[in-house]
Amino acid sequence: MAAIVSVEDREKVIQACIEAKKYSYSPYSKFAVGAAFLAEDGQLIKGANIENASYGGTICAERTGIVKAVSEGVTRFRALAVVTNVPSSISPCGMCRQVLREFCANDMPIYLVPGDYPRPLKENERPEDGFIEGGVRLTNLGELLPDSFGPEQLELPRRQ
Repeated sequence: MAAIVSVEDREKVIQACIEAKKYSYSPYSKFAVGAAFLAEDGQLIKGANIENASYGGTICAERTGIVKAVSEGVTRFRALAVVTNVPSSISPCGMCRQVLREFCANDMPIYLVPGDYPRPLKENERPEDGFIEGGVRLTNLGELLPDSFGPEQLELPRRQ
């Protein structure tokens, strides 16, 4: 179950991720991604994927956004929205999920926005699978990264 975010805040974070996607630098994959975080204090922090000719130097939109936020002292978040240029919901990669785990609660809402947002739900997009209006899939970090390793595990006692 995800934490509660108002419809107004949900739409703000969705629109911010769509805006962020405009700044994607993706000349190699042509796979533009935008992400936006709704911070605990109401700020919207946007990120876009930034590719690199070496490929390994590429940074995903979700990590761009979180790095921007944390480098400015923002470490508490209420929601995340992610959009691509694909007309279906795409979730963050494994590396992004682990970075999100460092700063985001497991029940924080994550809105996976289709590239053709807003649109009616498709036949295979059922509310019981997390799909909400506009074709958005609502999930959370606990669902995307079950049995995750986080900062609290580093505080556990160790055997001598």
